[in-house]
Amino acid sequence: MALRDHIEELEPTTLILVGFVLFVFPEPATSTLGVGLMLLGGAWWLWAWR
Repeated sequence: MALRDHIEELEPTTLILVGFVLFVFPEPATSTLGVGLMLLGGAWWLWAWR
């Protein structure tokens, strides 16, 4: 199980993590952007999983 085998899961996971970090900041614009990135990352992750 090399990292090379799971590289397609790394990009959406990174989007989800960055979105979560932006969501935690108490600024409405970054929170909205964070939610959008988390949704995009989640949809991408599910699409790649399927």
